[in-house]
Amino acid sequence: MKRICQKLILSDRFEQSILLVILINCALIGVETYFTNSLIQLIQLIALIIFVLEIIIRYSASKNNSEYFKSGWNCFDLSIVLICLVPETLFENAGTITTLRILRVFRVMRLLKSNKGIKLIVAVLWKSLNALFYNFIFFLIFMYLFGIIGVSLFKLPTVENADDKTKITLLEYFKDTPNAPVVSPDPYGNLSETMFTLFRVLTGEDWTDIRYNLIDASNKGLVVAPPWIITFFHVLWYVVSAFLLLNLLVGAILNNYQIIMNESSNQEN
Repeated sequence: MKRICQKLILSDRFEQSILLVILINCALIGVETYFTNSLIQLIQLIALIIFVLEIIIRYSASKNNSEYFKSGWNCFDLSIVLICLVPETLFENAGTITTLRILRVFRVMRLLKSNKGIKLIVAVLWKSLNALFYNFIFFLIFMYLFGIIGVSLFKLPTVENADDKTKITLLEYFKDTPNAPVVSPDPYGNLSETMFTLFRVLTGEDWTDIRYNLIDASNKGLVVAPPWIITFFHVLWYVVSAFLLLNLLVGAILNNYQIIMNESSNQEN
């Protein structure tokens, strides 16, 4: 029995068949976001049975428990299937079981190990994790520093704490230059919102509107910073974040891509 299972998991047809079932399963999960019927539910049930059989076969082909659970893919598949087998009666909230069941779609990640080109990309990203982590820390440090400066210079007074004159000016400001969108809070009202605003500037999403609004607030005496400081701050952050910090990330990935390509070429030769 063990030999049969071992030959089966080494077969290309077996792997391709499982990948086909995964694709059908993921496609039907997408279809279920529009509608569902008894046929779709039946196919999903058959797919789940096939996934359970696959786990049994892979487990039977392993020499022992340690060998089976040493594979990250085996643990991944087992976790997803166990989630799908959890009975709905265990949860009072239907949203909880729905959230868990949606995790089935992550089985499509199995495609990552089925193609040489995809494997190469995954290897590059894995090798780049260390550099990406330190680049991310570097990025957070800069964002924190600019965030502190942003709160200190551009925070608007609140209506509750403002005096009568400032309150009138503030209400006029809100009427003339509302935030974009109008339901958003003060972009520099606190540190967390400021860091989100900086991320928004990084994406290029309406960051010039933020600048124009602040310049109007400066002209009305609502913020302490003059217009040229507002312009300099936003342009400097955009240049540093979009052109310097992001290029560092791209450079790290490209460098590791070249290393992986060279290693792959050496192995083939």
